Amino acid sequence: MKNEKSFVKPGDRRAALTRCRNLKMAQSAHAYVRGNTVKYYEWLASLKAGTLPDGPFVWICGDCHLRNLGPVANAAEHVEIQIRDLDQTVIGNPSHDLIRLGLSLASAARGSDLPGVTTAKMLEQLMAGYKAAFKHEFREEEQAQPAPVSEITKQAVHASPMTFGGESMKGVAPSIPLGKRFWPLTEEERRNIARVFQAEEMRRLATMLRSREDDAAVKLVDAAYWLKGCSSLGRLRYAVLLEVEDKKRKQPDYCFMDVKGAAEAAAPNAKGVKMPSDQGARVVEGARHLSPYLGERMRSLKLLGNRPSCAS
Repeated sequence: MKNEKSFVKPGDRRAALTRCRNLKMAQSAHAYVRGNTVKYYEWLASLKAGTLPDGPFVWICGDCHLRNLGPVANAAEHVEIQIRDLDQTVIGNPSHDLIRLGLSLASAARGSDLPGVTTAKMLEQLMAGYKAAFKHEFREEEQAQPAPVSEITKQAVHASPMTFGGESMKGVAPSIPLGKRFWPLTEEERRNIARVFQAEEMRRLATMLRSREDDAAVKLVDAAYWLKGCSSLGRLRYAVLLEVEDKKRKQPDYCFMDVKGAAEAAAPNAKGVKMPSDQGARVVEGARHLSPYLGERMRSLKLLGNRPSCAS
């Protein structure tokens, strides 16, 4: 089942990641905006004081662009459109998220050759929707979803959790297919991942998903380096496949985990606020406030030299 054609060996990974990131960002203006979170905050810092509204300070995404919004399932497999990437989350200025999303919308429209009036209407709707959420009578659950959003949600509900890089794992001994998207690990990486998922907290994370038995046994089946993202390319990122005991069916069930390294946020946090000092714990806390479906099934952990990371 392994595809040995195009994966990158561990010793060549750093140079390959740099090349992949540069190629991604060169694809379009929107891709450049997506991959340049640091430049975005450098631009904001260059503005005169008072140019932007200041606060109230709340948990923000910190990198709120289009590709970071999408369908997210909770532990019970209910799906909603929420923020899917909280690497940059901090307690900060919400205007930073609005401007970041507006910039993403505008650059995506430009890359699609849409007229300027379309960009203006999208930004007007962004501001109108944000303002409407502050009305006393606003109820999120009562808001009608636009047709494209409903369609994306439906597709996510029916997506197979056992699909890697477009290849379904049904009917075969499951493994992560090495190739363009998944690369082999070093022995040290594999040992660290196996050790982490022997911990009770991580075992419970695997069993809580899809209503599995709390005391089910969990073991590592396979793992690979995952080429995913844009601005975060180069950080630790692993796809982990676990076998979870299924006592009722008397056959193994499987669980796919995304393990991602956490680094200090480029987004500026408000002065004097208290946030977790551990970067992984910061990401998890932000997710629990902003994207509860994701936050409830995330855990902070340590990998490779005690580096902060998150698993979901």
